[in-house]
Amino acid sequence: MSTSGVPPLDHEKAVNAVCFTSVFLKHLIESAQDGVVELYLSLHDNDSIPKSILGDQTIEILVMRNVLNFIASVDLSPNTYFLHLELLNFTIIAMSTQLLCGPSPRSNDVNPFLDAAMALDGHLVSSVVCKLLLNYISRPRVPFNRASYPIFYDGSENSMLKRVGSAAANIVLLPFSYLISSSSEGSRDPIADSSLHVLLVLIHYHKFASEGYSVIENQVSASSDSLPKEGTHFSDNPYCKALEHATACELDRVEFEDNAHSDQHVKLPFSLLFDTLGMCLADETAVLLLYSLLQGNSTFLEYVLVRTDLDTLLMPILEALYDARRRTANQIYMLLIILLILSQDSSFNAGVHKLILPTVPWYKERLLLQSSLGSLMVIILIRIVQYNLSKLRDVYLHTTCLATLANMAPHVHHLSPYASQRLVSLFHMLSRKYNKLSDPRDKKLNDAENNSIEISSFVDMSAELHIYTDFLRLVLEIINAILTYALPRNPEVVYAIMHKEDVFQPFKNHPRFSELIENIYTVLEFFNSRMDAQRMDGGWSVNEVLQVVTVNCRSWRVDGMKMFTQLHFTYEQESHPEEFFIPYVWKLVLSKWYGDSYPHTLCEFEFNATAINLFPADIPTKKLDNGVEGNTFQNSDFDQV
Repeated sequence: MSTSGVPPLDHEKAVNAVCFTSVFLKHLIESAQDGVVELYLSLHDNDSIPKSILGDQTIEILVMRNVLNFIASVDLSPNTYFLHLELLNFTIIAMSTQLLCGPSPRSNDVNPFLDAAMALDGHLVSSVVCKLLLNYISRPRVPFNRASYPIFYDGSENSMLKRVGSAAANIVLLPFSYLISSSSEGSRDPIADSSLHVLLVLIHYHKFASEGYSVIENQVSASSDSLPKEGTHFSDNPYCKALEHATACELDRVEFEDNAHSDQHVKLPFSLLFDTLGMCLADETAVLLLYSLLQGNSTFLEYVLVRTDLDTLLMPILEALYDARRRTANQIYMLLIILLILSQDSSFNAGVHKLILPTVPWYKERLLLQSSLGSLMVIILIRIVQYNLSKLRDVYLHTTCLATLANMAPHVHHLSPYASQRLVSLFHMLSRKYNKLSDPRDKKLNDAENNSIEISSFVDMSAELHIYTDFLRLVLEIINAILTYALPRNPEVVYAIMHKEDVFQPFKNHPRFSELIENIYTVLEFFNSRMDAQRMDGGWSVNEVLQVVTVNCRSWRVDGMKMFTQLHFTYEQESHPEEFFIPYVWKLVLSKWYGDSYPHTLCEFEFNATAINLFPADIPTKKLDNGVEGNTFQNSDFDQV
């Protein structure tokens, strides 16, 4: 870093040095007793580096300061590309001490390199966050001309020993070079992916604000394993703070390098970040980054909400939810929470219904032509509820979907015929589930009085019935919000209710639903009376009924409706989000590192799954090239943490 015009050979030596260091550090971490990694710096008397290099800092701080400073301040070029990549992967390995910790942060967890990163000065922290995000945005590609070492050197460097060493290096790198030049995986962006992994680990790190562990002395407290949940207090995470306070550049297409060093505050080209996320949301790590930005950075959230091309983000999100069977449960949760956060804004809810989609090619069940983005959101959210009823049966997922629909309801504008049908069908589907639960409950109540069944079974069924009662009421409130605040703009919703009015009849006298059902029948009576006034010989066609509804929507008055408080749901993180996010981030990191044919690093790393305590790690066997079975970490549909 201190020398200009560094020859390529020096960069190649540095790449090898970092690669070797990563191998040995990974072994030290996995072999550590009780998570304690003792590090020493040994210098020979004839070394040119002064022995006072450490000064009053620990080895961990020395390493992390220099590694992160290089990543943040040295420009990416064909000569420095692989050194940047290896340093990013070294950083991941250095922070992998978290894998040895339990799923909940404890006061005696030992993460020396992460703690050292947290102790760096604010300017360097901001520069690191900025450079990692700019790497992710710019997505620098592997330089083909640096995929192998030169065999012959000029001047005094053409000794036989160096020729042999260079030839050996090319043999070692031959498979890597082949992957880059000929495999479809060569189009991947390892610098961008590794930068995002490092950023996600850094921003989601939580450390107890206690005196038990010191970065300076590298000692473990003999105190209890964990603090009581009610009394936990974490130190501020400077990387998380830097991301939360990032602002937009005045000019989106500024030079990345100049922007990275402008001042202590992170300034990012929001438009380029928006577009990059839109292209990459099929990747689960991109979803987590988008969530982190929307949830933590109000400036970025405001920027997203004023964009007129919301389909850039929403279409890949909705496509991923449409294909929920191929997604992990955690990914589905993240995507739904993103929609819930966005739906908290009324301008967003109005805007999605103004954006018309000519077609939706990935939706296979029905041809959707000239449908609004808002209608597609309604269709997909209802589809997720149906999928959850049959597969996941997760109350939280149900609640998130219905909360988003409730936020959207008062702002619905020209909901499509198919979306309107699906909304009424959602009530019908939940009502059938409710009826199945309520009928056996009445029977079991009588049986329980005669002591013929266990009380616990009755209690479980009673709790489930209570949940579905709440769901049914919420769907009725969604329909009521559309009828109360947006009926003149939604004749298709009125038609769908008229077509299925019999599904509401059984709940007219239900104590929880009667007032809401009464409003629906007020609407039905109004439009049925208008149809009776235009009685025709023979039957009514769909178009004729819809025409009558559309005409009379203009004369509709809300005076006869009972007004309810408008529902508005907001998202709040759980009190201890680290228990979810830390294991989740590391699962994503490891799943990428073990992707097939993924040229992520010059060195091939396999984490010892038996040493991982952060989450249960599958250890499937696979056939190696020599026919011997070996163990490795494999990505799978992880359970919710």
